[in-house]
Amino acid sequence: MKKFRKVLDGLTTSSPVNPSGSPACGSAAGTPSTAPTPRELEIQETLMSEHFQICKTVRHGVPYQPTALAFDPVQKILAIGSRSGGVRLLGRPGVDCHCQHESGAAVLQLQFLINEGALVTACADDTLHLWNLRQRRPAILHSLKFNRERITFCHLPFQSKWLYVGTERGNTHIVNIESFILSGYVIMWNKAIELSTKTHPGPVVHLSDSPKDEGKLLIGFESGTIVMWDLRAKRADFRIYYDEAIHSASWHHEGRQFMCSHSDGSLSMWNLRNTAKPFQVTFPHGKTQRDGRKESCKPILKVEYKTSRNSEAFVVFSGGLSYDKAGRRPTLTIMHGKAITVLEMDYPIVDFLVLCETPYLNEVQEPYAVVVLLEKDFVVVDLTQSSFPIFENPYPMDIHESPVTCTAYFADCPPDIIPVLYSIGAKHKKTGYSLKEWPVSGGTWTVGSQTYPEIIITGHADGSIKFWDATAITLQMLYKLKTSKVFEKPKGGDVGRNAELAEEDPYAVQMISWCPQSRIFCVVGISAHVILYRFSKHDANTTITSLEVRLQCEIEDVISPSDTENTPCFSDPSGHSPQPQPPSPRSNTPDSMRDSIPCLKVKDHMIRMPPGYQAELVVQLLGVDGDPPQQITSLDLNSAYGLLALGNCNGLAVVDYLQKTILLCMSTLELYGSADPFQRLTRSPRKNRQSTSGLTELSDNQVSLDLERSKSPTSAPYAPSLHNDPRGTGEPVSNLRSCHYSPVFYLLDNVKGPGRKLSLPTDLKTDLDHVNGHCTSPTSHPCLAGRAKVPGGPEGPRLARRGPGRPPFRKAQSAACMEVSLPVSSLTEGYPSRRAMLQQLHGVSMYSHDEQHITTYSWSERESRENSFSRSRSSSVSSIDRETKEAVTTLQFAESYVRKSDTLPTPCLWVGTSLGLVLIIPMSIPTDEQERLEDPVTVAPTGTVLMLKGSILQIGFLDCGGVLINSPYEVWRDQHAPDDPDRPRKRKLVNFSPSSSQEASGDGHLAVVCSERQAKVFFMPSQACLYVHNITESSFVLRADVVSVYNSVCLACFCANGHIMTLSLPSLRPLLDVSYLPLTDMRIARTFCFTNGGQALYLCSPTEIQRITYSQEMCDNLQEMLGELFTPIETPEAQNRGFLKGFFGGNAQTFDREELFGEAAAGKASRSLAQHIPGQGGMEGMKAAAGGVVGELARARIALDERGQRLGELEERTALMMTSAETFSKHAHELMLKCKDKKWYQF
Repeated sequence: MKKFRKVLDGLTTSSPVNPSGSPACGSAAGTPSTAPTPRELEIQETLMSEHFQICKTVRHGVPYQPTALAFDPVQKILAIGSRSGGVRLLGRPGVDCHCQHESGAAVLQLQFLINEGALVTACADDTLHLWNLRQRRPAILHSLKFNRERITFCHLPFQSKWLYVGTERGNTHIVNIESFILSGYVIMWNKAIELSTKTHPGPVVHLSDSPKDEGKLLIGFESGTIVMWDLRAKRADFRIYYDEAIHSASWHHEGRQFMCSHSDGSLSMWNLRNTAKPFQVTFPHGKTQRDGRKESCKPILKVEYKTSRNSEAFVVFSGGLSYDKAGRRPTLTIMHGKAITVLEMDYPIVDFLVLCETPYLNEVQEPYAVVVLLEKDFVVVDLTQSSFPIFENPYPMDIHESPVTCTAYFADCPPDIIPVLYSIGAKHKKTGYSLKEWPVSGGTWTVGSQTYPEIIITGHADGSIKFWDATAITLQMLYKLKTSKVFEKPKGGDVGRNAELAEEDPYAVQMISWCPQSRIFCVVGISAHVILYRFSKHDANTTITSLEVRLQCEIEDVISPSDTENTPCFSDPSGHSPQPQPPSPRSNTPDSMRDSIPCLKVKDHMIRMPPGYQAELVVQLLGVDGDPPQQITSLDLNSAYGLLALGNCNGLAVVDYLQKTILLCMSTLELYGSADPFQRLTRSPRKNRQSTSGLTELSDNQVSLDLERSKSPTSAPYAPSLHNDPRGTGEPVSNLRSCHYSPVFYLLDNVKGPGRKLSLPTDLKTDLDHVNGHCTSPTSHPCLAGRAKVPGGPEGPRLARRGPGRPPFRKAQSAACMEVSLPVSSLTEGYPSRRAMLQQLHGVSMYSHDEQHITTYSWSERESRENSFSRSRSSSVSSIDRETKEAVTTLQFAESYVRKSDTLPTPCLWVGTSLGLVLIIPMSIPTDEQERLEDPVTVAPTGTVLMLKGSILQIGFLDCGGVLINSPYEVWRDQHAPDDPDRPRKRKLVNFSPSSSQEASGDGHLAVVCSERQAKVFFMPSQACLYVHNITESSFVLRADVVSVYNSVCLACFCANGHIMTLSLPSLRPLLDVSYLPLTDMRIARTFCFTNGGQALYLCSPTEIQRITYSQEMCDNLQEMLGELFTPIETPEAQNRGFLKGFFGGNAQTFDREELFGEAAAGKASRSLAQHIPGQGGMEGMKAAAGGVVGELARARIALDERGQRLGELEERTALMMTSAETFSKHAHELMLKCKDKKWYQF
């Protein structure tokens, strides 16, 4: 325990002074604080660096780009391999494990050692790996790297320790699974085929041993050659040369015949008695044409032939449809006798497996299900019912049903919220599933003792919202909400200026805000709209209120603000606003009103809403002159105040959702009043824009020509006025369209349409204007900055803002709000800019393409470009940064102090901007419930300003004891519940005032503000900076959150260079700094989020959510939280074939593979053929959880557990043998007594 004393006259060692010479801490005016020191604060900080450790916990969703499938029929565990080298192991719900090959090579094939707790993986880098599944975190025991041949197919017979490996050259090698050493026994391709054959048979595509005789190996070559190889005699029993290429083969359980699938869509049946020709050839989907020929069909990629006792055999295959049926979905065909059932799938089939009752190939198989692995899904079909229904999947395999656009993570939620959401969502579940239990039921899992309610919310491109129960490392969907139902469906004939917004995903979710206590939910959409929902257990017939806000300031004409009925714009009541007053964002001229059409039309009639979340209010931003509105970059909601705040790159709006009115609508520049911390430099005036469809006159005509050429035929009319000349003249950066601001990066790069391209970082772009003289965004629409009217007329000089101690050009546009399109040739020689240099260092690429490419990308098409994220915001200066407009990046309602002289906290709105400034706006809210619904709420900016480096990301509050102050909230009440006269429904507010935990009411509180570059702790109300910490200089922070962990509070940060950091509060001591992700892409940047309890998540692929922990305690307990993949199960005994069947049926001979393949008989393989790589002893899973002595103890414990399992298994077998011996002895004694006195003729 260490006490930190925080005083104003000195900074701690973790708070260096700004190297640029400007003060690290500043008061409202941006100068070093000389305020009197408040009484000393004594805060006991309990968090230490030993409390933090990064560790992956669990991964949810279908594996991205799956490649292989395997199933253990005894353990009932399923394995899925992926193109990125991942292996997903699934059992019963809760048993879910993800493993990763370090090489990242694609997994070609998977083979379980059935009931042995091991798995063999064959990867695209021609390496075999043996995984130990007897521990909760599987690890590689052995690896074998082939040097001269490419692996194409593997086969491991049941209860065998010898693995057959086929190669691209047509050879078959044999590997000892126990030692992972190559045997000297090799089946060469030239020995397998006849000597007279002049062509190479091609790669090995199939290997399987005969069910009748394990000493016979069936080898299938791609060219159509099939060889039955006698392993003992080392020769071929027979060879088949077929005209069509072979894709797969499958045996009948008796071993007398097998079936092959071919590239022409046919199935051929072969009998071992006569291999000269197939005794049956069928085209399941090929019809006979008029000329007698079969129509051409697609290849049948895989076939499985399974027998059943009580019915005819099942033949299951994928593919084989005729070519003339274009546009049909991928199919799985089930042939059961004469009945043919075709199951259409939503995605292409990667692989499938037929699940059977027995692991023995020489027994009647009794198939009961088919596991189908699709490109983006995972389906299990029930074969025991004639309708072949699918099983209800207990795993969350539909996360990506529509592309995920944003995420939110809430730990320690109210305990009643999950059951309520589940009961509402259960009413809308699909029906028609199989009634049988889920067949993949292996492993064991129990809910840990340290569990608390957790909810994950995902927003999607189609406007849907999904609530997931994430308690105890599981994931189950609770409730789905469709925001598109709020709007009218666009009519096909609607053509207008906003027609370009009628794109694929006009409802895509950008941001979500949820108050679990009041159950109020807000959704921000890509079409610049906010929807507010209230939760109700009852259905209701209501009308949705719609408010329209114009956060837009005209540049050319200074128009006096017009006070409309519902949208008053408040200026500073103290009269400190600049004179003349700047143009109001609500400048409603007839022309602008004519062009101000919302992107989407809200339903204006009575709507019946089912129980659940019901829309109450929609706030839509309006554009000007046909230009789409700028997208919303920040949002906050407070149920106790009944207020909603939203901001974008133009300004701020505050909405009273109780009275359905707009309280404040101002540009960011207007919010400062007289407290603007920047000096202003004049700029040359410019000419007015002639028309909305023409080009603005620029001082550089070439730029205008370039912009005109780059326009798409589908782009909307706009005035692309953009010129960044170091001389200080020319147009502002006014066509920067996509305003993406941290902490969340919206998925605009994945949405088609003008102006929705990937935003380019500002800050790695220091010299961009020197590279090609200008920076253009062909598809973007003008984002007109708000400007103050200065003395000298409407076209007075432009004002640039400059902070003390800073260069004359201060960044005014947030980094992610930039869109830059560069020629590819400009980055080919050397490092033309700091951006290009850092891209090379960080290993990331950037966009460089024209507008035609931009407008044709859809969600799926642009997934391949996810890894092109690269962005940095530094305090460096370029000519691009000389713009007065700044964006609102963070909003936070709180009980705080506005002025230094305040003695009591009042409701406030903290506003963070892209320039690193924080404004505090007071609000006067009536306390009486009736007055709150009738009297207006007053909001008036006062000009209080705090300064940081970089765009503001997060604002949090602590009391003087270092305890986190939560925002006040309203306790949930069902507004549509039947009225109870005895218990009138009143608003019940819960307030966490800073003074509530203090003896005196005037003690103040601490404000924690984090930007892209640094974090500061201010003491309120004196606004004195107590601590400052420069988080990063070479990168920038993507996400920051004030979180609770270990009954304390810390600041968690995720940087663009992949580092995860935690800082103590309030002293900002670094506690953790780990390079977690080697590369950062846009998907991770926009979905990464922290939560309480030391947990975080991000979208690691378009279909998967990765959860991690940064808590050492959770890392230590992770072994207990995870499920067991392996459980000791007795291997089922083989069926007794009977004396007559064995005698006449030619029972399989005993086959000793060890004697045939061992070193004594086969010798050693060539060392140059393959290289053995020892694994880590199966203890890799422990490295993340412990190290040193703790690791040794954990490893000893695991070894002891495994030894105990073996001893327990041995005891069970011994007891079983003793019981059997006693029973046999008893029956023998009874038989002896019965026959003791009988004569021989009496038997």
